[in-house]
Amino acid sequence: MEPIGTMTAATNTFDAVADALAAPMPAGLRVAIRPDDVRNGLGKLVLTLVELIRQLLERQAIRRIEAGSLADDEIERLGMTFLQLGEQVTLLRELFGLDDEDLNLDLGPLGKLL
Repeated sequence: MEPIGTMTAATNTFDAVADALAAPMPAGLRVAIRPDDVRNGLGKLVLTLVELIRQLLERQAIRRIEAGSLADDEIERLGMTFLQLGEQVTLLRELFGLDDEDLNLDLGPLGKLL
């Protein structure tokens, strides 16, 4: 069981944080969220993930082709699928006004994502 003084200190700290969060922020520190910014940011995130997954699947398909574990018709279907997916990603990228480099996120010390 916690001493009453410790519980009161925790409550006071919580109240202080709640008051600080509830206080109005100065105009220069406010975050301006615009619907288009949210839409474009979400589009960029989704397209980045789709492109990452597409590249991973394409590499896996190449490994399977080189290992000889796919039939000719499967190779043809995979090729067509990856071409169509690439075209769709390009269309969506253009719709959001993004280029290839926008989808290549910088992960700091880990390097570029794609």
